Amino acid sequence: MIKEGVFLGKRYEILGRIGSGGMADVYKGKDHKLNRFVAIKVLKSTYRSDETFIKKFLSEAQAAAGLMHPNVVNVYDVGQDRGLYYMVMELVEGITLKDYIEKKGKLSAKETISISIQMVTGIQAAHNCHIIHRDIKPQNIIISKDGKVKVTDFGIARATTSTATQAVTTTVMGSVHYTSPEQARGGIVDEKSDIYSAGITMYEMITGHVPFDGDSTVTVALKHLNEVIKSPAEEVPDIPYSLECIIMKCTQKLPNKRYMSCEELLQDLKHSLVDPDGDFVVLDGVTKRMPAASQDTGRTTVVMSQDELNRMKNRQNYDDDYDDDYEDDYDDDYDDGNDYDDRRRSSYDDDDYDDRRRSRYDDDDDYDDRRRSRYDDDDDYDDRRRSRYDDDYDDDYDDRRKDRYDDRRKKNEVNKDTKKIMKILMVVAGVVIALLIMFLVGNAVGVFKGGKGTTTQQTDSEMVKVPDVTGKTYEEAQKELNKYDLGIHKSTAPSDTVAKGKIISQDPADGKKVKKHTTVNVVISSGEEAKMTTIPSVVGMSEADAEKALQAKNLVVKKGDPVYSDDVEQGEVVSVSPSEGAEVKEGTTVTLVISKGNQPATVPKLTGKSQSDAEAALSQAGLSGNATEDYSDTVEEGYIISQDTDAGKEVSKGTTIGYVVSKGPKMTVVTVPDLSYKDKNTAEKLLKQAGLTPEYIGEDYSDEYPKGQVFYQSVSSGTQVEKGTTVQYMVSKGSQPSAPDSGNSGNDSGTEENTNQ
Repeated sequence: MIKEGVFLGKRYEILGRIGSGGMADVYKGKDHKLNRFVAIKVLKSTYRSDETFIKKFLSEAQAAAGLMHPNVVNVYDVGQDRGLYYMVMELVEGITLKDYIEKKGKLSAKETISISIQMVTGIQAAHNCHIIHRDIKPQNIIISKDGKVKVTDFGIARATTSTATQAVTTTVMGSVHYTSPEQARGGIVDEKSDIYSAGITMYEMITGHVPFDGDSTVTVALKHLNEVIKSPAEEVPDIPYSLECIIMKCTQKLPNKRYMSCEELLQDLKHSLVDPDGDFVVLDGVTKRMPAASQDTGRTTVVMSQDELNRMKNRQNYDDDYDDDYEDDYDDDYDDGNDYDDRRRSSYDDDDYDDRRRSRYDDDDDYDDRRRSRYDDDDDYDDRRRSRYDDDYDDDYDDRRKDRYDDRRKKNEVNKDTKKIMKILMVVAGVVIALLIMFLVGNAVGVFKGGKGTTTQQTDSEMVKVPDVTGKTYEEAQKELNKYDLGIHKSTAPSDTVAKGKIISQDPADGKKVKKHTTVNVVISSGEEAKMTTIPSVVGMSEADAEKALQAKNLVVKKGDPVYSDDVEQGEVVSVSPSEGAEVKEGTTVTLVISKGNQPATVPKLTGKSQSDAEAALSQAGLSGNATEDYSDTVEEGYIISQDTDAGKEVSKGTTIGYVVSKGPKMTVVTVPDLSYKDKNTAEKLLKQAGLTPEYIGEDYSDEYPKGQVFYQSVSSGTQVEKGTTVQYMVSKGSQPSAPDSGNSGNDSGTEENTNQ
């Protein structure tokens, strides 16, 4: 972790870490040249010596640097300084779309469309620069405080000119809940893959959840491949017909049946604002329900063609487990930012956002009057939506409430025999408790020991009250104190008021609780006329020396409560009362306050904290720190592994506390072998020899690979990964049998990959 105050490129000052991704850490910084705050992405130390990762990082920066758009988190600069590779980006303060959805549950149709327009506009800007995002999801969509929607995290983007294909892996793909079918199977990825992910994001906005979920990433990926997406109208009956069709078109299994470009998608989204129930969305090969205005019955689900259904039903389902940590490895730089957590939620006002968003889109001259009249004056549309929702909600709610009541009533119906047993057990328990109480009371009064009741054993630690012995003779005082197992020590002093031989004062004072056998110091009157004397300078003396100095002046010494002092050492006098130099009569009682030394500091808990937080905690406690570094497989880089002094222990202020900062895991890099055309046993052997963990995830049809041979591996051959990484592979079942002709022609009968050529 880079410390605060460090400058990169003699220009960018590090102000603190705000997030961490798979390849890089993200810091809040300040550009002193342009006097603005920025986000600085710095490649992690683990990868700085790896040329492959450095090349990927720089390639990412160069691709993203050419993308400047209001709906994109812009990249300003890229550089290298003292072995640190960094990228400077726009700092956006706001809330992620994921957080906003979780906060509201689900969004309205107008909100969904308005946010989608800005999101797709940002994606279109990337596509115009030949950049595919590959990881469109609500976590990577930021809504700024001024209501502007920005697409962020091009961490796994590739130029559209690249011919490389990517499969579902733990290192190169975004969240599987939003991934396109072609990404899941490792096919060619293009602009339509981002459109699919955008459609899933719209689905989540309008319904409050993703369409597919499961226990593992493979399960979810296979659902994207094999299962028909449920129409959002089944959960949100009042969804505008055009928005439903837009979402269903975006999320078609075959790329050629989706929108061909973001430009086409934007046209339909804007059209939906002014004609929400219009039938203008073209769905290729999909059975469409009629718009609300043209039907008399309830809505039907938008389904895929029979040809598509047959093709997907022939796919093999997989039950193999997968690494559940898959989604935690993505480079979601802004999603983990500590600076944005509570602050962005608390500072985000729903009403303010709605007002800003409305004003932003109400200024659109192309749709202004028509849109307002449509949404403001269409009473039939609003009434229709409310009536459908209210009726469904009331009926469902009443049924659920009745079911819950019946369940509670059944639970309360206890068998009669069970009740009898419970009563008997309660009586037995009462008898046992009564006997226990009788034993304890009897033991206390001596019933079970015959004779006197037992008392607490007397020890030296017992406390007693000091009796008042002032005015008594020494013999009288000694007798009285001995009654309480207290000792006595005498000194003499002149007194004008107390008769000779009588006690002038005592220490400890009467009524004070002390341990038995404590010595009480008494001062006895000498019968002489008290003379005037001066309080000597005793501050800074030891307790014993101060007492001698005061007694030499015929003064009576009394000890006050000790105090902590940073200036006076332990055991020395902090103050005296009356004060030094004061003229008093001999026999006057002088109170000494003794130092307990420096006030101790409590060592804070450092383990689990970041280094900056640990230093702040030590400074606040009046302590200093001494940091060392070490590798750790369990503690994140930059965070404290251990400390040499236990938390909660009291030490002197200024004490140096040593602690160990994690350097992250010590990674061993190995190369992934090529499993293509290998049988299962050979693939297992090759992976184990390379120090990798093989995982067989099943088989599927393949026209290219013979039966029994590997046709898919989760991590491409030649890729350098950490030793022990799990590599999944699939085996071919041979060529796919021919499906019955459904009557469709053209591209519908071809393979998905052919449609992308």
